[in-house]
Amino acid sequence: MDNTFDDSGKLILRLALGILILMHGIAKVTGDISGIEGMLVTAGLPAILAYGVYVGEVLAPILVILGLYARIGALLIAITMVFAIGLAHADELFLLTATGGWALELQGMFLFAAIALVLTGPGRLSINRL
Repeated sequence: MDNTFDDSGKLILRLALGILILMHGIAKVTGDISGIEGMLVTAGLPAILAYGVYVGEVLAPILVILGLYARIGALLIAITMVFAIGLAHADELFLLTATGGWALELQGMFLFAAIALVLTGPGRLSINRL
């Protein structure tokens, strides 16, 4: 198979993941993160870690979209999603929706798409291939 298709597929994956996560980040920038701080404190973690959401949902998606250190950006997104699932959605981990889908479909898709990018890299249609 032609590498052009492979690189185009990686570009589509990068753009989809990056844009969709960035939308969550923009909501946090324009709103506030007090809810995240509360979840962290309840879990026994320092509230200051809530500011990591800006790294995982703003900086990291920009890196992924641009293909600039995209593997690092994708890893940061994956870590953010593990925290999101663990702190905000742990009670839904084994639940199904009324239509039979996993209750954490969106979070799971973000997590596994990020892991896929960490493993495959951003492709040739990127600023760098890291």
